[in-house]
Amino acid sequence: MAIAVQLEFNGATLEEYDQVIGKMGLQPGGQGPPGSLSHWVTKTPNGIRVTDVWQSKELFEQFAQEKIGPLAGSVGWTEPPQITFHEVHNYFGPG
Repeated sequence: MAIAVQLEFNGATLEEYDQVIGKMGLQPGGQGPPGSLSHWVTKTPNGIRVTDVWQSKELFEQFAQEKIGPLAGSVGWTEPPQITFHEVHNYFGPG
């Protein structure tokens, strides 16, 4: 079952986010990692918010452990994100 994942990174900047994405080998508007169905990011008053839809919670958690955690620390993010999961009833892919 698809899940939506919302990650709140307090104190993070969009510039740091761009560095993390680059280190992951991903590009804005490009293809996401295996298991990812959609992704977007926005600035918030306290940092940044990343919102994804993944094929499963397990695929997201594997990616988070292997990529997000280690690479977030490489740009100075010391506080783990606040993560919220939502069951997805429906989603749309690229048009």
